[in-house]
Amino acid sequence: MWIKDIRDYILYEDKDILVCHKPAGIAVQNARVGSVDMESLLKNYIAQKVPGKIPYLGIIHRLDQPVEGVLVFALNPKAAADLNRQMTTGKIKKVYLAITEGHAQVKSAKLVNWLKKDNRTNSSAVVTEGTVGAKKAILSYEVLKTWKSEEGVRDDGERNLVRIYLDTGRHHQIRVQMAYAGMPLVGDRKYNPCQNGREPLALCSAKLGFWHPVTKKQMEFQVKPVGSAFL
Repeated sequence: MWIKDIRDYILYEDKDILVCHKPAGIAVQNARVGSVDMESLLKNYIAQKVPGKIPYLGIIHRLDQPVEGVLVFALNPKAAADLNRQMTTGKIKKVYLAITEGHAQVKSAKLVNWLKKDNRTNSSAVVTEGTVGAKKAILSYEVLKTWKSEEGVRDDGERNLVRIYLDTGRHHQIRVQMAYAGMPLVGDRKYNPCQNGREPLALCSAKLGFWHPVTKKQMEFQVKPVGSAFL
């Protein structure tokens, strides 16, 4: 993924915060040597606006590299502290859109599972409650649309456009929980054993809501997924 001009991805900016649409394929931070990430791109952008001053960019939350969607960054320590408080207290609301494979037997539900991360494989799995190192994961979903697809690799060829509300933020949470519920994400090479390998991960952080850290105004930003599976 190549970004020609980071300004094309900025949704909102003032002296305290910057909101952008992260494209799929770009890491938020600490990309591999020789590749770009959102942190470096945005810091370079800020530095060009105020030459000679070391740019401040507070990372409040992250999206996995293959996931696109809305991100908010803090532009000073005060804003970062307030946004981090909102994040830890559940005041920042995130809504995702995903395309899943398989028949959705339940059109809307709340999923509660215990997930354990395996650092060696950079993956997570559903485990029983009480497992050492496991964390509780909660999300709710609703199926917005269902159709038959020639790209479908499951016997029923069925796909679903799903809206997902996150109550917790665990490692690979949406991908793991939806796969465990029998609706793995299209393009998920890690948790969808039947994916065909040709499509990108169909997951987008489509809406982000929070309170402005200084003005206290309620802010909400929404993007339309541009991934090929959504088109």
